[in-house]
Amino acid sequence: MFFRSYLSSVSPMILSDTQVGLPQGDVRLLATPTAQRLLNDLTLVARLAYTGKDATPRVIPVNFLWNGEEIVVAAFAGTYKIRDLNARPDVAITIDTADGPPQVLMLRGKVTLNEVEGVLPEYATMMGAVRGEEASGAYLSAIDKPGLRMVRIALRPTWVGVLDFQERFPGMTPEPVLAALGAGQ
Repeated sequence: MFFRSYLSSVSPMILSDTQVGLPQGDVRLLATPTAQRLLNDLTLVARLAYTGKDATPRVIPVNFLWNGEEIVVAAFAGTYKIRDLNARPDVAITIDTADGPPQVLMLRGKVTLNEVEGVLPEYATMMGAVRGEEASGAYLSAIDKPGLRMVRIALRPTWVGVLDFQERFPGMTPEPVLAALGAGQ
């Protein structure tokens, strides 16, 4: 129920087709139709890239929630990921589709971390979208015990890239790819 009410309260501004010629890196790309589709599809998994303690890169799949200003990822307190993000908050996040000509949203910036007691509300929303309300309710009840601490990882993007070969770059899909996609339909 919380999940549905949250989604109905979000009314993102969508850029018109004449404004999609923005350069890669421009944060206004967040308002393009492709970015909005990817940001608001909670069934997709994002990939969070960050630097580990040993200064080598890490990429992990994460559930996420877009609240209109920032991407929120939840984590349990005390993990290596939290330690590493505290030390080096610069991250990159990618949200993408694998079917048809791909659609990709790339985000960069510094994350902020806030530790909370109990289940993070955004985490409950993510679990409701992925598992369904009944299954997520049982899961959340099982983990929400005294002493549970979670961390809210939030990214307000400072760099945004959108790859969409249907709307943003329709003429850039190679002919063999178009032919292969047409043959499968």
